[in-house]
Amino acid sequence: MLSNSTILVTGGTGSFGHAFVRMTLERDNPKKIIILSRDEMKQWEMAKIHGADPRVRFFIGDVRDRERLYRAFRGVDYVIHAAATKIVPTAEYNPFECVKTNVMGAMNVIDAAVDCGVKRVVALSTDKASAPVNLYGATKLASDKLFVASNSYGGEHGTRFAVVRYGNVMGSRGSVIPFFLSIRDKGVLPITDPRMTRFMISLEQGVELVWHALEDMEGGEIYVKKIPSMKVPDIARVVAPEARQEVIGIRPGEKLHEQMIGSEDSAHTYEYPEHFKILPAIHNWSASPGRIKDGVKVAEGFTYASDSNPDWMSESQLQAWIEANRDKIGAI
Repeated sequence: MLSNSTILVTGGTGSFGHAFVRMTLERDNPKKIIILSRDEMKQWEMAKIHGADPRVRFFIGDVRDRERLYRAFRGVDYVIHAAATKIVPTAEYNPFECVKTNVMGAMNVIDAAVDCGVKRVVALSTDKASAPVNLYGATKLASDKLFVASNSYGGEHGTRFAVVRYGNVMGSRGSVIPFFLSIRDKGVLPITDPRMTRFMISLEQGVELVWHALEDMEGGEIYVKKIPSMKVPDIARVVAPEARQEVIGIRPGEKLHEQMIGSEDSAHTYEYPEHFKILPAIHNWSASPGRIKDGVKVAEGFTYASDSNPDWMSESQLQAWIEANRDKIGAI
């Protein structure tokens, strides 16, 4: 599907963008992958990785800049919207900036995609958009709603929009594993709460979920990958078994457990072997056979949360993953 196509990734110099570009170039033969981001230094560093590959292009721009997006989206077949203000405390203390990027930026992406004739758009979401308790989650919930509803006016080109949602990405820059690795020599690891749990997904799994959404979507679906959970103290013990764990309390806006599907969404959620799909409640789209396909309706009141997840990653599994990916952890 992506072979001989032009793909644009907003926020493409982040952890997801690095993995998506590498994996898509290896699996498919796209005509062009455009990396749109506002950080020229990150683009320069990423350009060194891909050398002179003529399929990889770079475009300085910001999703807040509507006119720039119109220029960037011309001739693009598929857009992956990964740009966001993501750090929870940063969003809490800079709320206007978070709204500008995560909400206004989403609106700009939608308008540019429709008007420029983009075929399909997949937006990256977060577990924090389900029953949000912080500003980041609230803005991503608003963004999700915008992308779902925008299928009502896909334009003459029939632009389709869908969302993928996942939680803690193992080893990504700024996440807990590289953080613990960076301070383990101090002999003390800070734990916000010993009860805290998190979903565990690799960047590769995140990319594969986006690929699936691009191929499967009719428009308006929210895709949720089935992934294992771990307790944060167990993660710390794997990273630094000799270190003392110090409980420091939950940070502003932080959740004790991650949730990706709330009970309110259970009426429109279907289960598949490797993922769930939350179908749109509007326009009776949740009854669409083309969206349901071979899915099985979940039980009323169903939730998908990291503490009640039936699938758990063992300490030995995490240790094996760290050993296999040590050179990449926290690098991008």
